[in-house]
Amino acid sequence: MQIIWTQEALEQLTAIEDYILKDSPERATKFVDQLIEQAESLPDSPRMGRVVPEIGNTGIRELIFKKYRIVYRLNENHIEILTVFEGHRLLRVGETNL
Repeated sequence: MQIIWTQEALEQLTAIEDYILKDSPERATKFVDQLIEQAESLPDSPRMGRVVPEIGNTGIRELIFKKYRIVYRLNENHIEILTVFEGHRLLRVGETNL
């Protein structure tokens, strides 16, 4: 199964890295790389993430990595990473292309 990153998800990764860069450039790169690795492990077990509680659709799931939520959509031939954001927030309507 192929992983596809949406523009929204890529922009969020950049924003996360930019925020951490203020304190530690080395840590910023390492953290974002780890976040990406977590998402890239999904083809091995695409249903390992939980259903996003705010949505309740079994095809929209999320992985929790440290304090971040990686929200993804399962499709027949690929996994689409929709967004990445801090775990204390709820997923906002219109934040992703659902």
